[in-house]
Amino acid sequence: MENGQQRYPLSQLYFYLTEGCNLKCRHCWIAPKYQAPGKPAPGLDVELFRSIIKQAKPLGLDGVKFTGGEPLMHPAIYELLEVVSHEELHLSVETNGVLCTPELAQALKDASKNTFVSVSIDGADAATHEWVRGVKGSFEAALEGIRNLVNAGFIPQVIMTVMQRNKKQIEQVVRLAENLGAGSVKFNIVQPTERGVAMHEAMETLPIEELVELGRWVELTLSASTKLRLIYSHPMAFRPLGKIFGDKGESCGLCGILGILGVLADGSYALCGIGESVPEMVFGHSAKDSLEQVWYQTPLLDELRDGFASKLEGICAECLLKGICLGSCVAQNYYSSKNLWAANWYCEEAKKAGLFPETRLKPKKQLYGDKE
Repeated sequence: MENGQQRYPLSQLYFYLTEGCNLKCRHCWIAPKYQAPGKPAPGLDVELFRSIIKQAKPLGLDGVKFTGGEPLMHPAIYELLEVVSHEELHLSVETNGVLCTPELAQALKDASKNTFVSVSIDGADAATHEWVRGVKGSFEAALEGIRNLVNAGFIPQVIMTVMQRNKKQIEQVVRLAENLGAGSVKFNIVQPTERGVAMHEAMETLPIEELVELGRWVELTLSASTKLRLIYSHPMAFRPLGKIFGDKGESCGLCGILGILGVLADGSYALCGIGESVPEMVFGHSAKDSLEQVWYQTPLLDELRDGFASKLEGICAECLLKGICLGSCVAQNYYSSKNLWAANWYCEEAKKAGLFPETRLKPKKQLYGDKE
């Protein structure tokens, strides 16, 4: 166990704080129940949260992420932030921004010396954003939430999920983010998970040819037109070298699955939020199971740690970057295939279309030896 602790500290916990959400996003990869305004949102028990943090710190914990559902709906969000502050943890928050009042923005700022907040904006106008998000008034509320964050001293990130409906507004969203005082814009791709499956089937998402070309445009052309950092969330093999490694040499946009564990709103431990819909990705419950035992004695986690990259299949087995990319998102790959080592769907689609970068593939002699 000592070797395991040294090699794989539990560096971050992803807390899926609430079972519900105040929006009805048509692309959501978790698909929480809609929670109407004024109704209580079931969420993680505060004492369980304290207990989990206490158990996790000796295992290497230095940061937590609040996501959801909508994390700011949690009925005790201020108490949770106080725990984060007391434990001196890094904090990352993913929110739709609708509930981010000036008071809550300030509480987020006070919770940690290193708080990072991302707010979802899926269009440059209300009609587009609210078609994606499913609730009237959510566009202006999200913009006001970003303004409140900026006034509290944040330089927030804007997240836009690209699809047929909003693809022509990408540059407009960047300009909107500039005007709001954001520091970066991240462009997500609709994953074929939960509600995203229906979008793919209805062809409301973009075909692989368009996704690959869009990535080039964002990273090489649009990025040059703004001081904001732009992140296009396609797999690592499609990124220029400068987008793979940051200024300090750190890899950008990696899942980090070998140092992360998810905690669902009911207190269950899971690979990540995928545990909401894939029961075999749930590893125990915080009310009765030791976090240390879950982290070091769960067979599936041991499988991932035991030469993960070498077990990847399909196009991932051929990719030069598999050791740092690790299949881009093991949860998504498993959801689609029920195979832990399956290749990423985006990369497989690109391969079929002849669009996978040849420079990121191992030479055939390395794959098959000298005999072909």
